[in-house]
Amino acid sequence: MAIFTFSDSDLLRNKIVEPAWYVLDIQAHRDWSPTKDGLSNNCHYETVIMKNADSGAEEFSGVPIELQFNDKPKARGFIEGFLRGLGVDVASNQRYDGNSAVGKKIEAFIENDTFNGRLINRCNHKYRVFRG
Repeated sequence: MAIFTFSDSDLLRNKIVEPAWYVLDIQAHRDWSPTKDGLSNNCHYETVIMKNADSGAEEFSGVPIELQFNDKPKARGFIEGFLRGLGVDVASNQRYDGNSAVGKKIEAFIENDTFNGRLINRCNHKYRVFRG
């Protein structure tokens, strides 16, 4: 017999949010791992919505949002925007510790998209510094 147990976070994972700017709490970081095609690497941040960044509404509080970045040269600009959203002064030839983002807050625009025929939440890689 199969037994299933769900956490609140598991159940919120499928909740579709209204497209808007949200305050995200960065809870975990998974370091670079190879993509399916093996030609590049992705890193991931596990975040949860705290509130709507503009209105303060908490209707979608707790909804998990995964941020994914790729190390291909043309995709690095998304990582730069993320770091700038964390208040980092990004400069050439400097190294940045991805784990240092854990525990911080950032504002991100979350929109809806379709993946494998189903509606999902997706960060469109627009970030702002958390305004408190």
